[in-house]
Amino acid sequence: MRLKDKVAIITGGGQGIGRITALTFAREGAQVVVADINTTTAEAVAAEITAQDGRALAVQLNVAKAESVDAMVAAVKEWAGRIDIIVNNAGITRDARMQRMTEDQWDAVINVNLKGVWLCAKAVAPVMIEQGGGVILSASSIVALNGNFGQSNYVATKSGVIGMTKTWARELGPYGIRANAIAPGFTVTEMIETVPEKVLDSVKERTPLRRLGRPEDIANAYLFLASDDATFITGQVLAVDGGLIM
Repeated sequence: MRLKDKVAIITGGGQGIGRITALTFAREGAQVVVADINTTTAEAVAAEITAQDGRALAVQLNVAKAESVDAMVAAVKEWAGRIDIIVNNAGITRDARMQRMTEDQWDAVINVNLKGVWLCAKAVAPVMIEQGGGVILSASSIVALNGNFGQSNYVATKSGVIGMTKTWARELGPYGIRANAIAPGFTVTEMIETVPEKVLDSVKERTPLRRLGRPEDIANAYLFLASDDATFITGQVLAVDGGLIM
């Protein structure tokens, strides 16, 4: 019960890594806010948690809209009275080579993956400052460290998340707030369903542990960084990639 009585928001919590993170946090004693643009999936995950005697709240959230983020924070404060942890997990891809990428593709990914992380952190920070501490965790990616073909927009956002995380660690550390990021490798979720099998086989071959990541691998890393086991860790980027970029 490493998160007993903690209140944790998981953005993009309705599927993939977000869903597994929400379930993992709930099993560790957290009261979980499943925030997702898809109300149906958010409610389904919240129902899974309550069916296992946990406490959960489903909230519709568009991370790219300040009014939606502010409404979500207000709802969580009314529901639980505090916010101890936020996992900025929501993210999208709109891949294309740089010369063929449209402005709409660029803007969509920037708005969700970068602006959305900033809006969510900005909204919860005053709550955490007032209560004397908190944890801000954000999803970066190993592509932020090495680049990736056809992902100028995605790589830009994930690199930006690293920079923001380090900045927030400096700005918010004096208030007892820790900020860290996770850099997952290729992980078996809906997001990689369009990746050709031969590409994934190549990734596995280049990975020392010879497999792709599982959502549980990422969720457990979030769990460690959210818990009191990591109280002296801030401003860090933890690669969870099986050694791919070692």
